[in-house]
Amino acid sequence: MGSVEEGPGPDQVDLRLAARLSELRAEQGWSLGELADRSGVSRSTLSRAERAETSPTAALLNRLCQVYGRTMSQLLSEVESEPVSVVRAAEQSVWADGASGFVRRSVSPPTAGLRGELVEGRLTAGADIAYDGPPVPGLEQHIWVLDGTLRVTDRDVEHRLATGDCLRMRVWGATRFRCPGPEDVRYALVVVRP
Repeated sequence: MGSVEEGPGPDQVDLRLAARLSELRAEQGWSLGELADRSGVSRSTLSRAERAETSPTAALLNRLCQVYGRTMSQLLSEVESEPVSVVRAAEQSVWADGASGFVRRSVSPPTAGLRGELVEGRLTAGADIAYDGPPVPGLEQHIWVLDGTLRVTDRDVEHRLATGDCLRMRVWGATRFRCPGPEDVRYALVVVRP
């Protein structure tokens, strides 16, 4: 997916994501104003995201996932094709938030009957992303650093992770992912719904 920067227009994933966001709001019977009140996101931003006039940021998608009770992977998998047992590298969905320096590859997206998912995350040096809460309270996460250095803050405790380190946690509140550099960081994230 694209970033919030102006470009040649939305790609097919952006268009399907915009349509799914609109569907989710309609399923709840909410106006844009009601969704804005529930999510803390402005009506104009929500409207632009639902019309694919902008590609939503990771922080925006996280807020909407909280409201709809989904993980980000679940939301993104809802706009992809039918899940298969083997997810080939060339078929793995990649989403980029160019504004924050975050790239997310859905290695093993959520699927019916399975509670876990596997994500590859990449943050550019200096990237700093704060999430105000998990999309699903008590979400289990295992973060394994593959290359580089990652700082993860959970419950006001910063965990300093180097290549090979793994942080295991249940997410109940705000978290922060930061790449102090000097190189980018690449990590595997295992997410398990409670």
